[in-house]
Amino acid sequence: MRISVVDVGSNTVRLVVADAEGGVPLPVHTAKWRLRLSADVKPGAPVPEEAVERLVDAVAEASRTATRWGAAGPLAFATAVVRSAPNRQEVLRTVRARTGVDLCTLPGEVEAELTFLGARRWMGWRSGPLALLDIGGGSLEVAFGRGRMPDFVASLPLGAGRLTHEFFDGQDPPLPESVRALRRKVRHQLRDVTARIRWEGPHTAVATSRTFQQLGRLCGAPPGRHGPFTERRLQREDLRDAVVRLAALSTAERALLSGISAPRAAQSLAGAVVGHTAMKLTGIKTLTLCPWAIREGVLLRHIEDGASWWAEMARNSEEAAPPEPVPLRIATATV
Repeated sequence: MRISVVDVGSNTVRLVVADAEGGVPLPVHTAKWRLRLSADVKPGAPVPEEAVERLVDAVAEASRTATRWGAAGPLAFATAVVRSAPNRQEVLRTVRARTGVDLCTLPGEVEAELTFLGARRWMGWRSGPLALLDIGGGSLEVAFGRGRMPDFVASLPLGAGRLTHEFFDGQDPPLPESVRALRRKVRHQLRDVTARIRWEGPHTAVATSRTFQQLGRLCGAPPGRHGPFTERRLQREDLRDAVVRLAALSTAERALLSGISAPRAAQSLAGAVVGHTAMKLTGIKTLTLCPWAIREGVLLRHIEDGASWWAEMARNSEEAAPPEPVPLRIATATV
C-alpha cells in the first residue's frame, strides 16, 4: 500500500509519499513548495486572496505528484496559520473545489498527539517516559507520555512566526527590551505546562520541527546530509548562547549562519527564545532532535487505525469554528 500526506505549514507545503508495508511508513518520495504564509498572514488576520492562490497551486501540484508516485489522494492538513484564520472555512472550501483535495485543519492538541506518536515510534520504548517539544510558525506543541499516545498535551500560541510579528515587527535587529518582553511572555504562558513536565520527570526529551532542526545545526549538530540515523542533540547551554548571538544580528546576517535558512532567519530568534525558555523551565538540559514528527504521525495513525479516524478529523474540521489554543488538556488514546 502506498499512501501520502501533505502538510501545509507556515512556510512550506510538504509532501511525503510512503510505502506502508509491515506497518512502517517508508518514504519513497518527498517534495516541498515554498509558500511563506507567515509573511502574508499576521496572527488573527485572514489569509489574503493572493496567498490562497499560491496555496491552491501548491496543494494541486502536491496531489499530482502523489498520483504520479502511485499514491491515493493525500491526507492533507494545514497547521496554525490557516487554522487560526477568520476565513479558514473559505480557504478549505476553495482548496477542495479547485484541487479535489480535502484539506483539513487539526486542533493543536491533535497535532501534538500525532507528533508524539511519530516521535515515540522513532525513539522506541527504550526512551521511556517521553517529553516532546515542537515549535511551529503559529504555535508550540508540548506532550508527555509513557505509552503509544501521550498522557497530556498542550498547544500554546507561541509559534516562532507569530511571536516575531508580535514583538519584532519593524525591528532588525530587534531592540533588547523587545527580546526581554518576549521572554517574559513565553515564561508566563509556559509556567503551568513546564511545571507538569518537571513533575513527571521524563526519561527522554525530544524536539521536532524545522525550527529545532535549524537551531540544532546552529549549535553544532551534524548536517542533514549525514542522514536521519545520525544522532543529533541540542544542549540548553548552547541554545542560550545562540539566543544572545541571534539577538545581535539582523535577518540578513542570521541567514549567513550555519543551519539558518533565509526564509526562517527572521523568526529564528523567537524560536530560540521559546526553545531555551521551555528547556530551562522544564529542567531539560539536552534535547534529542527527532526526524519523525506530525507527518509520520499521520501516516502511522492511518496505518495502525485505518482510514475512519481521518474521515472524522475532516468532518470536525469542516464543522468546527477556528479553535483557540488552550494551555493544557488531558489527552486520551483516541483522537
